[in-house]
Amino acid sequence: MYLVDTDVISERRKAEKANAGVAAFFKRAAAQDAPIYLSAVTVGELRRGVELIRHRGDHAQAGQLERWLALVLGEYAESILSFDAEIAQVWGRLRVPHPENPLDKQIAATALIHDLTLVTRNVKHFESFGLRLLNPFGEAEAAVPPADSDPPANERGDSSR
Repeated sequence: MYLVDTDVISERRKAEKANAGVAAFFKRAAAQDAPIYLSAVTVGELRRGVELIRHRGDHAQAGQLERWLALVLGEYAESILSFDAEIAQVWGRLRVPHPENPLDKQIAATALIHDLTLVTRNVKHFESFGLRLLNPFGEAEAAVPPADSDPPANERGDSSR
């Protein structure tokens, strides 16, 4: 099961021009019927991107991104994970002693609580949290582990579902 970071879902928007590894990740995950989730934080980051484009006056591009975001929200309607009190507790722990990248830490806390592999290009932002990480921007063949491979143990040390 996967939690897709903002950079990965944004790359998917490029369709046939998307990074080959990202395209392979989504294709292989679909073939394996592997659940893919988004964090509500990612939804917020995507919305912010639309609004930044609109704010700078590019209404045509903002409209295109708005339509794409609506498609994403429809496709993942049942797979968007909320930021709840349990995740907030883990997020608070992750921010000490290094409070930087608070949104990434909210996404990390979501992956930890739900025991998901985080799919991201920004592995450096997440590697100290004991998460399973997958960077699909590398080789297309290595983008998704085979269905019969065992994921590494999660070493988070918190109480999770």
